[in-house]
Amino acid sequence: MSSRSSELTPVRLVWAGLTLFGAALALWRGEVLWRGAEGSDLVAHATLAFWCVIETMQRRNWIALLTLPALALGLGCALPLYLFIRSRRIA
Repeated sequence: MSSRSSELTPVRLVWAGLTLFGAALALWRGEVLWRGAEGSDLVAHATLAFWCVIETMQRRNWIALLTLPALALGLGCALPLYLFIRSRRIA
């Protein structure tokens, strides 16, 4: 893997920071999926999961499947994580 494929650009640093912030906020407030999601939140979780799986299969970017367990911490963690992973160059 070349150094350019894992380069941390300013945008990728923002995605990483938002991922950590979203995870910390969810844990601090006790808002994990299994206790806090309902209604439109569940639709948003299902939409992101479906998008992640379909696009991962198309792009063969298997590491992006790490988004699925991150959904347990909510969209505030999973969405920026997915964008962080998706924004890297694929060899």
